[in-house]
Amino acid sequence: MGSLALLAKELGMQVSGSDADVYPPMSTQLEEQGITLCEGFDPAHLQPQPDLVVVGNALSRGNPSVEYMLNQGLPYCSGPEFLSRYVLPGKWVLAVAGTHGKTTTSAMLAWILEYAGLRPGYLIGGVLKNFPTSARLGDSDFFVVEADEYDSAFFDKRSKFVHYHARTLIMNNLEFDHADIFADLAAIQRQFHHLIRTIPSAGLIVSPQHSAALDQVLDQGCWTPVQRFGFQQHREPQTGFSWTVELLSADGKSCQINKLGPDENYSSAVVEWSLTGRHNALNALAAVAAAHHAGVDVKSACEALSQFSSVKRRLEWLGEVHGVHVYDDFAHHPTAITTTLEGMRLSLSDLPGSRLIAVVEPRSATMKMGVHQDTLADSVHDADLCIWMTGDGVGLDVEKLINVSPVPALAFRHVDDIVTYLASHSRAGDHVVIMSNGGFGGIHGRLLQALQARDAASTELEED
Repeated sequence: MGSLALLAKELGMQVSGSDADVYPPMSTQLEEQGITLCEGFDPAHLQPQPDLVVVGNALSRGNPSVEYMLNQGLPYCSGPEFLSRYVLPGKWVLAVAGTHGKTTTSAMLAWILEYAGLRPGYLIGGVLKNFPTSARLGDSDFFVVEADEYDSAFFDKRSKFVHYHARTLIMNNLEFDHADIFADLAAIQRQFHHLIRTIPSAGLIVSPQHSAALDQVLDQGCWTPVQRFGFQQHREPQTGFSWTVELLSADGKSCQINKLGPDENYSSAVVEWSLTGRHNALNALAAVAAAHHAGVDVKSACEALSQFSSVKRRLEWLGEVHGVHVYDDFAHHPTAITTTLEGMRLSLSDLPGSRLIAVVEPRSATMKMGVHQDTLADSVHDADLCIWMTGDGVGLDVEKLINVSPVPALAFRHVDDIVTYLASHSRAGDHVVIMSNGGFGGIHGRLLQALQARDAASTELEED
């Protein structure tokens, strides 16, 4: 919704928005763009009467602003409908869908097109480091969109991505998520097949080599060419284009991307970057394949990725205080936690004595409902210590998580207690990865401040 607000302003509209507990980095970006943020949902925010209310999917009946909007007969639409109505007509839409990696892969794809001189528009649900904003209209027919499977609005229960009418589609992966709106994996697969039905036969679908969940979707019917991507196994003549990636370093900071085609049609290039993990290598591969469909050659795409700076809150290094490093990661699912910590562990392999500490807030609706109870504990197996945030409204049995944890684990009900513990027990060489899809009570800055205060106090004692 924040990114949509940026597009609306670029279209020449006067934009303001209401939300609860808006936090950086999106709040900062909106303020920098001159977009008014109103805290809460007071109907007074809708006065004087706007020409259009764009309703986010987090709002439902009973919300004061929603009730006022309906009672006053104000014109309204969902966020995806706004995009479809005002931004996407006539565009070559490149959409990135999947349970994990949508934001990062969308950012990679937009940057590849930008590096190639195609000046794409884009709408991405995060704050990008290679671009000044998370959305823009662009100066070409190309438009990259992060294609979410979550529902569009309280009055439109279709997934957002069916509104986008993509020409190029990346389907990164598919697991059960969003338990608050989907009963099971089959319900999500049904929405993905609705998406596939909208891709033209002259378009392209980029899908992983080994994903039973996505293969089941494609088997329901597909009218569009499909190119597969995955890790390099062997090189053989292909019946159609496919894409592979080889890790040239264990941590994934160096990888080679290969395009395989009929009659030994083959090209490859190397990516050297700061990102880690097998998951990011696959994200890069999918982005290169989609960009190739838009006319970007493999070499240029890999050159672009070598200058890619990722997205804020995706294992973002926030600072270091006397050897204790603090990171922010937007984790919402056991698989996301696993892949992030796996990549971090590999990057620390050359630093003996370094400890990896995971601090996890189970904040997503699916986590809080306890759906991942049996898989969450093992997701932190690459950490040396895991700290869980617990409290009211968390349907997880945190005590059970601790009892079955493959690594030492603790639980705290308050952010202050976590900060106090880490400030007291962390040491030089520690890497603290804070994992949440929310603001987590501002724990990141509070921890850095506590570490600075601790070391300042230690210095004073030594001087005394």
